Amino acid sequence: MTSALFSGRPHRRAFVAGLAAFACVGVEAARADLPETAEPVDLPKPGERDVCPVCGMFVAKYPYWIATIRFRDGHLEHFDGAKDLWKYLLDMPRWARGRKPEEVEAVGVTSYYENERIAAKPAWYVIGSDVFGPMGHELVPHSTKADAEEFLADHKGKRVLRSSAVTLPLLQALDDGRFE
Repeated sequence: MTSALFSGRPHRRAFVAGLAAFACVGVEAARADLPETAEPVDLPKPGERDVCPVCGMFVAKYPYWIATIRFRDGHLEHFDGAKDLWKYLLDMPRWARGRKPEEVEAVGVTSYYENERIAAKPAWYVIGSDVFGPMGHELVPHSTKADAEEFLADHKGKRVLRSSAVTLPLLQALDDGRFE
């Protein structure tokens, strides 16, 4: 019997494309070489008219959740949260037509406690908490494991994870309010 994820051709293609994009961004399943702290990254703020390429929301309205990708040619994409940023990165053929993962120069998410842009790949994320982003259940970014664990305890979170554990099925589960 096939799983729901592989039940139709479009889903299989999206899943395979997502895996390829994920690997190209340099995120591997068991990375021991990720730094313990997600350092600040210098990325511009979105303008008032910038919209999230995944959901279409105006990004500047949600300053505590902004995530940004800067491509090598200077083009920026802003997101209303880390969840939509990772959807984009994991399925670039769908969301970033004509762009390739190797064109990505910098990726940042907004840390919950410091409210500053930090590198997305080494960030620590909490799922299943009582804190919601603009699109509901969210990957709540933190610059250190200690911050993530404190947030987990304070906000009834379900799990702390690194970017290597972020997958399209996990993001779909978050959209559905599931935190396996």
